[in-house]
Amino acid sequence: MTKEIREPVIRITAMPADANAYGDIFGGWLMSLMDMGAGLIAARRSHGRAVTVAMDGMQFHLPVKVGDEVSVYGTLLRAGRTSMTIAIEAWRRHRHEEEEVKVTQAQFTFVAVDGSGKPRAIEQGTIDQEY
Repeated sequence: MTKEIREPVIRITAMPADANAYGDIFGGWLMSLMDMGAGLIAARRSHGRAVTVAMDGMQFHLPVKVGDEVSVYGTLLRAGRTSMTIAIEAWRRHRHEEEEVKVTQAQFTFVAVDGSGKPRAIEQGTIDQEY
């Protein structure tokens, strides 16, 4: 399986501290990377602070191992008055190989907030942005 060429919002190497005793990366570690990637997109789109309010269910299709390169890709699907829906995919590449494979995906919902943590309006614009 291959994907289109685009730049990831996050790229990192999975390390031993991120794994269980068998060398499999913790699902929570991968989920946090995806949340961070979605957060970067939300902050860029809303021009300020945005917080995660929901995430749809994730299924792990393949394991990520210590030493794998993990890339997180995102697309802004929808921007409302205060909220945004962002599709995120996580792909892994074994350290000495070229092929990347998708290991999971999810949709994250973010709300733009002001300094007091209350929802604030975001500028309307195009939604077909990839990051």
